[in-house]
Amino acid sequence: MEQRNKTAIIIGATGLTGGQLLNSLLSDNRYQKIKLFSRTSIGINSDKIEEFLGDVIDLENFALDFTADEVFCCIGTTKSKTPDKEMYRKIDYGIPKKAVKLCKANGIDTFLVISALGANPKSKVFYNRLKGEMENEVMATGLNHTYILQPSLISGKRNEWRFGEWVVKQLFKIFNLLLLGPLKKYQSIHPDEIVKCMIWLANNKPIAGRISSEKIKKLAKNA
Repeated sequence: MEQRNKTAIIIGATGLTGGQLLNSLLSDNRYQKIKLFSRTSIGINSDKIEEFLGDVIDLENFALDFTADEVFCCIGTTKSKTPDKEMYRKIDYGIPKKAVKLCKANGIDTFLVISALGANPKSKVFYNRLKGEMENEVMATGLNHTYILQPSLISGKRNEWRFGEWVVKQLFKIFNLLLLGPLKKYQSIHPDEIVKCMIWLANNKPIAGRISSEKIKKLAKNA
């Protein structure tokens, strides 16, 4: 029987993918409450939403309120927003690490986090290495239903305009037509596909593991 009246936690609901996830969960009658942990209010008035405002780098301070059926971690920053590597690490590695440990401590067995294509703890590229280290930390926690999504470049319109990212996205509109066969996994992906995949995973609970960008698209079509 499908579970109803669930509570979900979203970390990173003010971002592109997290915002779309929030909108989807608000219209999903399986979810009764959505807890948001962030620095600033999302600015949406809904009886479903419960906001906990503060610095999520210190997520452990929210331990008593960190209770739910599922946790969706959509947190992430960029080099332009966070040029300091130490602070970058506290966000992209530290927040998911603290979130999954709180899940373990509070008996939450479903954790979904957005990583990136190319994540590798041995990579010489800082971003890929950091994502790889984060993935290993999350998987080592041993939650029954842990899903790490590894999307390629995420398309879609953000609140803030990033020139470099905009240029890459324009190029990917062309490259997507050429990226076929084994290169198909590098095609850009829309946040709506990621959201549909995350919700499907949370409610169907297949074997835990890493979900490639190509598989995200396939699961989204079936969602």
